[in-house]
Amino acid sequence: MPAPQVIDFVYVIVVLAGGIIAGFAPFVISDIFRPRTINRKTLLTYECGMDPYGSAWDIRFGAAYYLYALIFLAFDVDILYLFPVAAAYDKVSGLQGVLELVLFIGILTLAVAYVWVKGVFTWAIKREEI
Repeated sequence: MPAPQVIDFVYVIVVLAGGIIAGFAPFVISDIFRPRTINRKTLLTYECGMDPYGSAWDIRFGAAYYLYALIFLAFDVDILYLFPVAAAYDKVSGLQGVLELVLFIGILTLAVAYVWVKGVFTWAIKREEI
């Protein structure tokens, strides 16, 4: 085989080996550094920081957890709309772009104020396990 074809073949082998190593490395590293002790917390179904209550077939979390997740998702998606505005800022007339940006951020601020007044940001007292 000519030399350029061998070099291309070697490149493919190196990239393939790198991909396989990159795929298995997290498993090996996590197995090396994982904690070896088993206690009550590690035997729970979900380790998300909130203690579930009830049986394993009836796992429930407080509604505040889901509200926080939904609020985060809503504001995360809304903030993504600010990136195109920042990218096109020099192409829009200055006053119109600033007013639209202030209006958008004002609506987001009103949404936060509404959620705050409704008491979503006050975390309820933890329930004891049944």
